[in-house]
Amino acid sequence: MADHSINTPASESWLERCFALRARGSSARTECLAGITGFLAAAYLLVVIPGLLAAGGMDKGAATTGTILVFVVGTLLMAFYANLPFIVGPGIGGSVLVGVSLAGNAGIGWPIGLGIACWSGVLFFLLTRFGLREVVTRSVPQSIKLGLTASIGIFVALLGFRNAGLVLASAKNNALMLGDFLSPGALVALCGLFLAIALQARRIPGAILWAILCATLVGIPAGVTHLPSSFIALPHSLTPVFAQVDIIGALNIAFLPYLFVFFASEFFSTMGTTLAVGGEAGLLDEEGNMPHINRPFIVDSIAAALGPWVGIPAATALIESSASAEAGGKTGMTALAAAIMFLLMLLFTPVALMIPKEATAPALILIGLNMFSGLRKVDLANFTDGLPVLMMVMITLIANSFGTGIAGGLLFYVMIKTIAGKWREIPLGLWILAIPLVYYFATLVRH
Repeated sequence: MADHSINTPASESWLERCFALRARGSSARTECLAGITGFLAAAYLLVVIPGLLAAGGMDKGAATTGTILVFVVGTLLMAFYANLPFIVGPGIGGSVLVGVSLAGNAGIGWPIGLGIACWSGVLFFLLTRFGLREVVTRSVPQSIKLGLTASIGIFVALLGFRNAGLVLASAKNNALMLGDFLSPGALVALCGLFLAIALQARRIPGAILWAILCATLVGIPAGVTHLPSSFIALPHSLTPVFAQVDIIGALNIAFLPYLFVFFASEFFSTMGTTLAVGGEAGLLDEEGNMPHINRPFIVDSIAAALGPWVGIPAATALIESSASAEAGGKTGMTALAAAIMFLLMLLFTPVALMIPKEATAPALILIGLNMFSGLRKVDLANFTDGLPVLMMVMITLIANSFGTGIAGGLLFYVMIKTIAGKWREIPLGLWILAIPLVYYFATLVRH
């Protein structure tokens, strides 16, 4: 049946001119529904991201406003410049790195973390603009690329377990231990976790968001959730985080591994998301490539470079965009609809701020565990390829830092290939990168 959702010839002309709906076999109604579906799938990040950044000392209200603005601006850029149904927003990995790993564990202030994130975005933009993406791709071994998400995943999942109170750090034996599963916070987190699993198994859009909201409601009688005086309010001021980017301090050579983590996560996440979601939306050519693929890369790099100036690191095209593609989204109108939904959330920040960390813990646990899927593609039977990846994951767990873990994985790759007599397989760029990484570990050990 034909779709008559476009109201007037004028609106039809404008929509066709901007998004080429007919050329991609879509309609305004389908695109709007797909945008709302994508919004529901990614909206949990409005709660998770500010919570992670607040753990490092950032003002949570200001971080919430910044998160929404990054979603709106980045997704609008994707809509009108790239004409793709992708949602652009802050990734969990970058927020964990700034709020937990750097500011929380390493004692490095979040302004420096934002500075590192900003330089990463600038580097990504320059490499994209001058067509040097292939150089970076060739310098990082394929096995490390595949294991990168697993290394970040174990860190994110463990953070979720700790926020839920299901895992604790034992002062007695300096190791991890199980928490009290019957404590109010743990029970709230378990309710959210089981509900999220049940909803995801049934492929219900926004499963994680609904689980967070239900866990928050359960937390009210449990004394975990504290209700605000009003659910609607003007957005919090950006002043505590606006332009608080330490560009100069971020240039310390000791922070090079973190710069690499930001850049690698942004670079490979964007490439993977673009191809995966683009394939789902039927936007790839016969060889599996996306025409004008530089456009989403340009959008991501701009969002990644500008996001830190409103307190938000590591903006990227989100894998949650796949929900939009599954709902039929094929053009930038999907992104436009999602951006409008995120913009409306500026009036409901009290709702986001009242959600406790125990309610968002299931999202971290599930997302972190899902990141292990990349290990399936690693040839673990090949000792010299598989061992560096496993070492990378283990170092991340032991050091409680995926920046250190990935740096260790790259160094182990160089050492193991060299010892095994396969040094010719090591890219020149990795030999060069190994020099500052050795210095980084030497500094780490001294401190």
